[in-house]
Amino acid sequence: MLCALLIVGMAGCAKSTNPDAGMKTTEVNDPIEPVNRAVFAFNDVLDRFLIEPAAKIYNTVFPGFVRTGVQNFMRNLKSPLIIANSLLQGNVGEAGVATARFIINTTAGIAGLVDVASAQGLAYTSEDFGQTLGAWGFGNGFYLVIPVLGPSNLRDAVGMGVDAYADPLRIWSFKTGRDWIYYTRNAVEGFDNRARLVKAVDDLRRNSLDYYAAVRSAYTQKRMSEIRNENPDGAQDIPDYDDKKNDGN
Repeated sequence: MLCALLIVGMAGCAKSTNPDAGMKTTEVNDPIEPVNRAVFAFNDVLDRFLIEPAAKIYNTVFPGFVRTGVQNFMRNLKSPLIIANSLLQGNVGEAGVATARFIINTTAGIAGLVDVASAQGLAYTSEDFGQTLGAWGFGNGFYLVIPVLGPSNLRDAVGMGVDAYADPLRIWSFKTGRDWIYYTRNAVEGFDNRARLVKAVDDLRRNSLDYYAAVRSAYTQKRMSEIRNENPDGAQDIPDYDDKKNDGN
């Protein structure tokens, strides 16, 4: 983890005690844009011809309550990471809410299939180690497009790796020889979230003069708002497979 933190600090924006450091502007540091555009083009072709058609079929075949149950279950599995990252950010109240949600939804919510906690006023929030690094004052680093997974940056890519390494489900499944459970969870979660972004992605494609630049800008703004625990008007949802509110039928 120390090496990962040093990489982020050296690559982009030095660590600061101000959590808004490196996030005062939406200008994106994209020094490897030609490479990113090539990967983005590959992802776009894969999405247009395989993932999006499958997502539209998924939205058509399965009723809303089934898709909501899948989303609830996947969110519940991520609860330990959300709790840990909330604590690392010093947000004890949010960690308490996430803990209460996990207990309530795992029991009364039938292993998380039903979001009983939200009905009790305990709203869902997503926290990851990329957000934790941002809260600690680490800048974005350079913009990065990851094959299949989509838009990211150096800080968030490091955060993704730390979250994966620390994921209790991954640790348990790997130690018990059930690796397929971890990989299946990730695939189902990514696909379900992409299915909820069908309309948002279609709109962004149609309305953007430069689809790559639009996604890059939208991702950067979205991550800024998540680190600040804000949801500014006009922020666009994009195919980063981490959507929390769109349901693209």
